[in-house]
Amino acid sequence: MSALTDLGVKAIRDGVAGGEFTAREVAEVFNAAVAEAASLNAFIVTTPEHALAAADATDAKRAKGEELGKMGGVPIGMKDLFATRGVQTTAASHILEGFKPEYESTVSQKLWDAGAGMLGKLNLDQFAMGSSNETSYFGNVTSPWQKAGSNAAMSPGGSSGGSSASVAARIAPAATGTDTGGSIRQPAAFTGICGIKPTYGRCSRWGVVAFASSLDQAGPMARSVEDCAIMLEAMAGFDPKDATSLKMDVPAWEAGLSADLKGKKIGIPREYRMEGTDEEILKSWEQGKEWLRDAGAEIVDISLPHTKYALPAYYIIAPAEASSNLARYDGVRYGLRDLPDGAGLQDMYAATRAAGFGDEVKRRILIGTYVLSAGFYDAYYTQAQKVRALVARDFAEAWSQCDAILAPTTPTASFPLGSLNEDPLTMYLNDVFAVPASLAGLPAMSVPAMLNSDGLPLGLQIVGKPFDEQGVLNVGLAIEQRAAFAAKPEKWW
Repeated sequence: MSALTDLGVKAIRDGVAGGEFTAREVAEVFNAAVAEAASLNAFIVTTPEHALAAADATDAKRAKGEELGKMGGVPIGMKDLFATRGVQTTAASHILEGFKPEYESTVSQKLWDAGAGMLGKLNLDQFAMGSSNETSYFGNVTSPWQKAGSNAAMSPGGSSGGSSASVAARIAPAATGTDTGGSIRQPAAFTGICGIKPTYGRCSRWGVVAFASSLDQAGPMARSVEDCAIMLEAMAGFDPKDATSLKMDVPAWEAGLSADLKGKKIGIPREYRMEGTDEEILKSWEQGKEWLRDAGAEIVDISLPHTKYALPAYYIIAPAEASSNLARYDGVRYGLRDLPDGAGLQDMYAATRAAGFGDEVKRRILIGTYVLSAGFYDAYYTQAQKVRALVARDFAEAWSQCDAILAPTTPTASFPLGSLNEDPLTMYLNDVFAVPASLAGLPAMSVPAMLNSDGLPLGLQIVGKPFDEQGVLNVGLAIEQRAAFAAKPEKWW
């Protein structure tokens, strides 16, 4: 039954529905795989009983001839930003250690309603702040990939590093992620899997621990474009509890998949050819253009002139929103409380936050508080919001010339854990190609393209028009079929 771990969402769902194997058999195999891969540190908490209970419910439905749901019989990993009733939800931070919500996030509830089960809560960068999965209070996640000829521990990307590592290592067929400035796409690229950030508002943010509310968006991570389409259908939909939720019907993305791009124009932004981008990344980009031409698309040059200002604007807006969102963690109502002897209220606040937040979280809170302060609000935050509007306008103007945009996902392949810790700015640059689509709220996806000379995966990014997840998925499918990326990490854990 170990071959079951090589199956993805569609293969498991259809296999269970067709009686090739039971949902319980699937859950048992993946539960065992999760336990065996503990050294990757992909999970903060494992929930084998949840996976088995959901599997038994699916098997009982099948025995009665009932509909199994879009995710029937599929056990998944749940990023530990999503509130799960009765199961610890920490955002990988000490300040929330031990917190067990009395409610379920909308996205996770939709997945359970669709027949999915939970293998456990996945590790991440603390409060989703990071690009390497090294800021978690519960320790680093290690990528299942290694450089050829080296056993150095590699980064699985961030913040959804537990999600990317678990899917790439075949210990989960799929996982939820969240993307604020690239946190689905960058780890997907680093680990050779697919991941899509839908249009802002497609998936409810209710019950998701907030980082930057105007940017955060949930999405699926899986090993194929089709699996992402299936899972996104289950996750998406209007939620009256989320004021930013889109009141739109969920399209049939799985049924609409097509790799025929005849009549489509794919834009190539000249500003994305940036200094410092790895040559092999640029080579994969050129290859991506050829694949899309082969699929019938026309390749056109476009300009997104404000691209170079997107990353600085993001690192003003996101920390500003984080400083506001994280003010709720004060030791008064829930989570950690550090109360030194004789301390007053302000002392308790300071001691709790000093003990509960990690260095990267503190850094972003300080930046955010600074740019929102009375003397600097207009100079920094207001200007950054103006830049954001210009970045969004660049994309809006580009859609008159093309139907989707092709770009690298990241400027480099994965790097060894610890290699960028002394230079936060270099770490932030990992999001340089991902951030513009986030600022504009656009759907964007990373699809694996090839391995580099070190044997590490490289990803290509597709950015689409607002609400055009179908177009993004179809371009991704065209690349996937031509890349025929079948590499997987050699098991060492």
